[in-house]
This record gives sequence, structure tokens and C-alpha cells, in this order.
Amino acid sequence: MKVAFIIFEDLTALDFIGVYDAVTRLKTMNFIPELEWEICSFTEWVVDGTGLIFTPTKVNESLETYDMVIVPGGFGTRRLVDDSAFIEWLKTSKPCKIKASVCTGSLLYGSAGFLQGKSATTHPSAFENLKKYCTVVNDRIVDEGDVITARGVSSSIDLGLYLCEKLAGHDAKEKIRIQMDYQIN
Repeated sequence: MKVAFIIFEDLTALDFIGVYDAVTRLKTMNFIPELEWEICSFTEWVVDGTGLIFTPTKVNESLETYDMVIVPGGFGTRRLVDDSAFIEWLKTSKPCKIKASVCTGSLLYGSAGFLQGKSATTHPSAFENLKKYCTVVNDRIVDEGDVITARGVSSSIDLGLYLCEKLAGHDAKEKIRIQMDYQIN
């Protein structure tokens, strides 16, 4: 299984790190030993909204060969929804089995046309922005089969654990959750 974690200028670091930490444990904890991932960006230089620098492992390469593509949110999404070159690059993920997003990453999937006729969620402050692409649902995670969206920033860990369960089962998800010391109410 191959995973592409997308990064871009002005992303929110926790949107990326929360889901990244959980999903990569599928390999490091030996639940899916063949799991591979890349940190993919459309540009060579990526800085989050607070100045944290991220280094992509793949730059502007097609996303079509991945099984899963995960897009974080952040204020950069507001600009990127209208960036035709970035959206065309993101559209190369169309054949991927799972396209997941955290927070306003769903706006990018909406702009790419992946949310047409579907329901999705995002940070509550962006519900109005998301309405032009799909039906907005006020849930923590919305699973539409090939597109899975998670609500606000802290839902990145929830999404990561959700994906772990989807890919490796409940027991694997629970072992990862316990190792992360993540409490579920």
C-alpha cells in the first residue's frame, strides 16, 4: 500500500502530523509491513502558517500511483482552491482508492470535483465555503467510500485512527491508539 501525504504553503501542521503519526504506525508497529509513503508537494518549498518548514520527498509528480492520498487543511487552502495548476495536480489522484482530508483540505477535494454528489465536513468556520461543492455534514468524520473527510484540526488524530481501522482492523487501531495514549470519550 502506497500513501501520499500532501503538504502545501500555509498548511496547519497538526492537520498533517496527527493523521501522519497514526497511519505510519501501521508500518512501524508491523500491522502493514509493506506500507510505503511519500510527502508530496506541488512546490519544492513548504512552510506552515507559523514558519515551520516541511521538506517534501516528491515534488510535482503525479499522484495516480498511490492507494491513498491525504490532504491537510490550513489557511493556504483558501488560495489553492483557485490555483488551477495545483488543482490539476491534485486531480491526478482521481484513480486512488481513498482520498482523505482534514479540516479545510476538503475544500481542495471540492475544487478538484471529488465531492460532487457527496457529503463532507470541514472546520465549522469553513462550512459555508464547502457548501458550493457538496452537502456539508457537522460530523467528526464523513466516509463517502473513496473520499473521507474529517472536521477541524484536532480531528486529524481521529481520522488517522479511523484509517488505521479501515485498513488493518479494530485491534490494530486500538493498539495504535493505546500506544499514542489517545483517549476516546
